[in-house]
Amino acid sequence: MVKRKWEIISNQKTNPSADDPKITTDKIIKLLLKNRGIISSKTIAEFLHPSDPYSLTAKDVGISLRDLKNALSRIQKAILNKESIVVYADYDADGITAGAIMWENLYRLGAKVMPYIPQRENEGYGFSKQGLDSVKSQYGPTLIISVDHGITAFEKIAYAKKLGIDVIVTDHHVKPKILPECIIVHTTKLCGAGISWFVIKELLGSRLIDDEEQKKELLSLATIGTIADMVPLTGPNRSIVKHGLNAIKHTKRLGLQALIKNAGVEMEKLGTYEVSHLLAPRLNAMGRLVHAMDALRLLCTKQSSKAEELAAKLGMTNRERQLMTEETTLHAKELVKSLTLSQGSTHIKQKLIFVTHETYNQGIIGLVAGKLVEAYHLPSIVVSKGEIISKASARSISGF
Repeated sequence: MVKRKWEIISNQKTNPSADDPKITTDKIIKLLLKNRGIISSKTIAEFLHPSDPYSLTAKDVGISLRDLKNALSRIQKAILNKESIVVYADYDADGITAGAIMWENLYRLGAKVMPYIPQRENEGYGFSKQGLDSVKSQYGPTLIISVDHGITAFEKIAYAKKLGIDVIVTDHHVKPKILPECIIVHTTKLCGAGISWFVIKELLGSRLIDDEEQKKELLSLATIGTIADMVPLTGPNRSIVKHGLNAIKHTKRLGLQALIKNAGVEMEKLGTYEVSHLLAPRLNAMGRLVHAMDALRLLCTKQSSKAEELAAKLGMTNRERQLMTEETTLHAKELVKSLTLSQGSTHIKQKLIFVTHETYNQGIIGLVAGKLVEAYHLPSIVVSKGEIISKASARSISGF
């Protein structure tokens, strides 16, 4: 039997002497916090007891107050003048929750607004000329608000301006050297849903609307997006998630209730794991294999029967995604194995894995690349080969 070298003494109030093998829970917590760079009493307090996210200011979340005011002014003008507005979202869980937050609350404020999510296979990520033409023909907007994308879309936003459309970008991705010529609300301290939530928080505040129930429901969506996008749960993100998880447990949002039930999650046990591994994949699956709009509809529906129907659809699509990912990963591993054997070796000589096949669905190649990294601990690129255009997704390892 291995002799135990230390043990935790719960609720021990006195510090042991230096040669005492026993260690307190408090010491373990302080060590874990130190390993994360959280050392001062102030940062420790903020980490363990996050403040109310509704007290966060633009400075706290790294958003330019001037840019925020410009965005709010343009949105208020569009609402007042009954302009056609389109919320142009991304098709992952972060983008979907960001889109739901922005669209639902602009609509609630009386805006003439519609949501739009591009189709991954035909339009690709973010703005595209095809997507902008589609939005123009369907809704004739004079204002587009992007959520979770747009910061790199200099050319596409210039094209939108030629169509007579103003654009407000809300995004958290790293800024490029050339920024789009439009109003930009940007920070890397929040995810896309977090920025969407903050903009709406400020918009509702400026209109003196103070609905506690609505504030909690907004926070629940921001929390799902924050956890799903795997941003560091420190600072403002920690405040959102700490208070948002409790909001999810008490949600009255029919779609969220149906999603949680379909995932088999016990509401009182819901935490970051359940959101990241059970709820978010269902939202993501729609954008990967079909179209993400049904995921947004689920989050915003007011009908219980529709909520159950859509939750079931998301669950079924996610199971299909899981099977497809498993089959494609096995196929990719066989390709790697074949290449290795053809080189007369029993182990991989390459420093990077590169696999391609015409049967690979572009919606899951990122997941497959991640599986290859897990299996071989090598940077991996997986390509969905097309007749004219092929699309690739890459995943790497720490240090490269």
